[in-house]
Amino acid sequence: MIVAVIDIGKTNAKVALVDLATLSEIALRRIANAPVRQAPYPHHDVEALWTFILDSLADLNRERRVDAISITTHGATGALVDVAGELVLPVLDYEFDGPDLLAADYDAVRPPFAETGTPRLPIGLNLGSQFFWQQKRFPEEFAKAAAMLMYPQYWALRLTGIAANEVTSLGCHTDLWNPWMSDYSSLVDRMGWRRLMAPMRPARDRLGPILPELARRTGLDPQTPVFCGLHDSNASLLPHLLSDRPPFSVVSTGTWVVSMAVGGRKMELDPARDTLVNVNALGDPVPSARFMGGREFSLLTDGQPQEWGEADVATVLARQVLLLPSTQQGSGPFPYRDAQWVNAGDLTSGQRFAVLSFYLALMAATCLELIGGNGPTTVEGPFARNPLFIRMLAAATERPVVASETSTGTSIGAALLAFDGAAVVSRGEHSRPPADPVWGDYARAWRLAVQT
Repeated sequence: MIVAVIDIGKTNAKVALVDLATLSEIALRRIANAPVRQAPYPHHDVEALWTFILDSLADLNRERRVDAISITTHGATGALVDVAGELVLPVLDYEFDGPDLLAADYDAVRPPFAETGTPRLPIGLNLGSQFFWQQKRFPEEFAKAAAMLMYPQYWALRLTGIAANEVTSLGCHTDLWNPWMSDYSSLVDRMGWRRLMAPMRPARDRLGPILPELARRTGLDPQTPVFCGLHDSNASLLPHLLSDRPPFSVVSTGTWVVSMAVGGRKMELDPARDTLVNVNALGDPVPSARFMGGREFSLLTDGQPQEWGEADVATVLARQVLLLPSTQQGSGPFPYRDAQWVNAGDLTSGQRFAVLSFYLALMAATCLELIGGNGPTTVEGPFARNPLFIRMLAAATERPVVASETSTGTSIGAALLAFDGAAVVSRGEHSRPPADPVWGDYARAWRLAVQT
């Protein structure tokens, strides 16, 4: 079966073809995903994305017949639609700081961390704060809403005409979900939003075939099924839930680096350090932690390819050149610490890249420590292709690390929503902690520096 996966990330949007027989990506289309910075507030350009999605489906279907469609998107995003399925307000960009203007009012009604596993986050990173702000700021438009949808299910609605919601996006630091009760949080009832919540459907549900006009536009079979869809980090986790034996951890990398521990050590999560409880595609709570690693990488490298050699690595390790957190503040395990370079001096571009790779790995290792990560760690997404990140993560955790083979870990997981029950095997290159003690010495020096 060939599954077309619509994957809307914060930085890029993709449509990938996944062959379920081999669990491999066989084609990919990608565009940059930039918000529209104009009235009434910064928002996602859903019409440009929709054109890209339909054009990509048509193009890819000409290469290989598409048998099904699945959807995955970034979190902290939802849509308000009317009875006709049209947006009553633009889909808000979660990096817009408007919701902070009502922070005190929102804090008075939001549930505690103990109820939701959701830490209080700035800007629009708590989806509940977005809906709260929209209702207060645009009451007339909000009153026209017939349904609140999570972002993957907004696209499912456009593809099928069927409104639904799903637990992985609802359980992603929204303030809207109680993961232990498997029900909406007290905030939803306090604000009178339960009546607006579209019916809950499992991520694996076939919502229906594509709409007839979309079949004509794309050339897809009119009976092509569309699966409900899920949150992107949970898409990265799903193949491992189906194939790996706990304990294990998954580090999903992209704009956000999200670490998730399955069967790990019991820990009391610290909401002040951006730990949280996600809900996986099977409906189970998953201790998680994250930082904006992909954004940091892009800012510090100016988005340019980086060349390095083993001599660069040896110099950085020997001098213990450190980058301390946080270059992107407001989230992550050190949300309000100012970034600092230690022992830097004059660095070549290769040495600077090594330091940055080590910094990202040590931040990920810190996240894993905060959530009780244990067993092997699989890295999904673009950081899996960075051997320096992989080697330092193994050194810092003192556990094996698996670099996933897939270029977009989310696409394989989302495609597995169409899984037919055959055996799932996760694949990737295994790395053990480096034998040279200089790697462990570097990790210890970094940890000591961030404690001072």
